[in-house]
Amino acid sequence: HGPQPEPKPGDLIEIFRPFYRHWAIYVGDGYVVHLAPPTEVAGAGAASVMSALTDKAIVKKELLYDVAGSDKYQVNNKHDDKYSPLPYSKIIQRAEELVGQEVLYKLTSENCEHFVNELRYGVARSDQVRDVVIAASVAGMGLAAMGLIGVMFSRNKRQKQ
Repeated sequence: HGPQPEPKPGDLIEIFRPFYRHWAIYVGDGYVVHLAPPTEVAGAGAASVMSALTDKAIVKKELLYDVAGSDKYQVNNKHDDKYSPLPYSKIIQRAEELVGQEVLYKLTSENCEHFVNELRYGVARSDQVRDVVIAASVAGMGLAAMGLIGVMFSRNKRQKQ
């Protein structure tokens, strides 16, 4: 796949993880700020996937290259037609101020997509939550599947190091 166009500061980046999408906000110089869920905090392993539903996430500033890893990503400012983005300087300032803070991470409310939308537009929006909640209630298998995903993630992590 060809070289990705360089995102602009304030752009929302959608990263295609296996089984779900992760969101980050581009702050310039190759860096993104994102809400790293407990499963993505290094070496968390499968046990933490179960607690990921109520666990704390950490706001991190990392290189997009590292966050995306081998996953594909794209710029997706998908609510620009509905909301006007805040001025870039403000988006970046707000993002930088949050780095290092812990946020209670719940799949249904403060997830990474809400986090970046709130930074870009000043509003929290996630289409993913609705889909996840429906999927989880239809498949009481939700948690079991998440456990499996956790195992797969921890395996991938080890190979990379």
